[in-house]
Amino acid sequence: MDQVNINAAKTHLSRLIARVEKGEQILIAKAGKPVARLVPVRRAMRRTPGTGRQSLTIRDDFDDPLPPEIMKYFEL
Repeated sequence: MDQVNINAAKTHLSRLIARVEKGEQILIAKAGKPVARLVPVRRAMRRTPGTGRQSLTIRDDFDDPLPPEIMKYFEL
């Protein structure tokens, strides 16, 4: 990971952005001390509604009252 001083980062920002778009990470320093990191933004995966339909089942008794032996842990 390359380290660049703030002044150089301001001067060459478009070049640094081009490098980051290719996957590099750039450390930005102030007086030689790292203060920020320029990293590529993760692209969100496109999700298709309904693709997980087969991986989830909801039982018929899902919303039935809990048995008394379990319910006692939720009462005050």
